[in-house]
Amino acid sequence: MKKICLLGLLLLFICAFTACGKSDKIKIKVAEVAHSVFYAPQYVALEKGFFASEGLDVTLINANGADKVMAALLSKDVQIGLMGAEASIYVYAEGQENYAINFAQLTKKDGSFIVAREKIDDFDFTMMKGKAILGGRKGGMPEMTLEYVLKKAGLDVGQDDASKDVNVRTDVQFAALSGAFVSGEADYVSLFEPNATALDEYASAYGDRGLSAVQRQLQARPVRCLGVGDAGTEPHCVPPADTGRSTGAGS
Repeated sequence: MKKICLLGLLLLFICAFTACGKSDKIKIKVAEVAHSVFYAPQYVALEKGFFASEGLDVTLINANGADKVMAALLSKDVQIGLMGAEASIYVYAEGQENYAINFAQLTKKDGSFIVAREKIDDFDFTMMKGKAILGGRKGGMPEMTLEYVLKKAGLDVGQDDASKDVNVRTDVQFAALSGAFVSGEADYVSLFEPNATALDEYASAYGDRGLSAVQRQLQARPVRCLGVGDAGTEPHCVPPADTGRSTGAGS
């Protein structure tokens, strides 16, 4: 009887020891707008175990587009979304009660490249007059950034309007841009890497990407910042509009 009791205590000790050895990391799913070298810091953080050292078990998925990232975030399929800031603004403006909050910035510039069908040794934006370019989803950060750059270059930009200097087409979804261009659509296309590498790279644009989470997620469980960048830059939780409402993300 004593041997049985000792064996039972030993088993309990082993089970308790094993349980203590189990991971208690917070599981987080992150949906990214695109899988691109532009987000290399995030991939390095995953591979080097930086997230794990902060107590996070991160699963990364590619949603192919900010609208799809936001849909996954609002449906609670993921807890964090890596996308342009515009998606959060649109959702807030529509009156979504559990709106998304941009709480950290991962990049400072847009990762798009303007790609042409033929090699151009000395590219100039004036070459795009009378041409059409596939810009992606209407209202998306890449498309808006593209329009900004073209206007800054002095071009009269038309959105799905061939009567202007440059016709920025928004009838092709982000994930289908490369395929549509290869099939003969438009004269130029705005692409992320690694898709742009398959063609030729010419000019970069400006914009940003950041991390977002719905406000209830941040209120219920503040998460550690997922951005890997300048250690001296502190992320802030800021509602997409100045309404007096704010939510903090724990670091």
